[in-house]
Amino acid sequence: MPWALPLRWSPWGLPGVKALVTASMFVTTLWNLRIFLNLSKGPGYREPLVILVWEWPSKQVPNVSRDVCRELYSITGCQLTTEQHLLHQANVVVFPHSRLQPGWDKLPKDRLPGQNWVWVSLESPSNTRALAAWNQTFNWVMTYRQDSDIFIPYGKLVPNRSAIVNIPAKTNLVSWVISNYHRTQKRAEVYKNLSRYLHVNIYGKANNKPLCKDCLLPIISKSKFYLAFENSIHRDYITEKLWRNSLLAGTVPVVLGPPRANYEQFVPADSFIHVNDFSSLQELATFLKTMNSSRYKQFFAWQRRFSVKLYTDWRERICAICTAYPHLPQGHLYPDLKSWFDS
Repeated sequence: MPWALPLRWSPWGLPGVKALVTASMFVTTLWNLRIFLNLSKGPGYREPLVILVWEWPSKQVPNVSRDVCRELYSITGCQLTTEQHLLHQANVVVFPHSRLQPGWDKLPKDRLPGQNWVWVSLESPSNTRALAAWNQTFNWVMTYRQDSDIFIPYGKLVPNRSAIVNIPAKTNLVSWVISNYHRTQKRAEVYKNLSRYLHVNIYGKANNKPLCKDCLLPIISKSKFYLAFENSIHRDYITEKLWRNSLLAGTVPVVLGPPRANYEQFVPADSFIHVNDFSSLQELATFLKTMNSSRYKQFFAWQRRFSVKLYTDWRERICAICTAYPHLPQGHLYPDLKSWFDS
């Protein structure tokens, strides 16, 4: 008699299949429970992106236990922490270069699959050491360079419809605040030669005239021009000397740094004076001393359309990682960090 399939055949009679089905049902139940719990926290809820700052970039470490990205900068889904024991929960780990210099022993020995490490620096290549030790270590870079994975400028101009031009009253021609003066720097050479043709009011530790935090801008604002001289010359290296000490203070920056075309990627061409615009420093000095009122006012035309935004809070910079995260490359490592930074 030919065999026939039993009318009440069931897969439960097979031990292997029974275990597989049971496991499948268990996983499905857990998944549904997870979805239910997430939905119960509100529409659009997703697990926050956990960013661990291995060591805080500045000496004073702020409290980041709250939802600071949302509270301060309206960036949602982002959790900052400085607790190193949360390494295995972190999606991103941030390493400021200033804290890397003591040695490798302070870094984690390994990383989770899919975890991204970020190298952070606001210093120029001339003031950054021991980069060769970090080849094949970092997935992303976070610097003042526009081609960084996460771009963190010292400042920027933001649209402003006020159409108001505010030029503070002026009592002197040129000022300069300098804390670290080294004769080998280009800015020291330029200042020495420029000072032969005009007087420069110098403030800062280098001249034994330090300015308190609240004194800086009021004093600088009394000068018609400010020497926004960078300590080294590199692409995109445009610091608070332009943004705070010049534009925000209400004085005209005389810049020494990357070429004029590079500055014009950040600010209007008619908002600053570049040292390289002149064939000699004597010519520059004459230009500054003989400028009439009408010509001077033209340097402030940018105020009708823009205002200055400074980036001074490291919390804001770190929170920016969350905004950039969906668009960042995955699985990439910088093979030669020094070559990239020096380029």
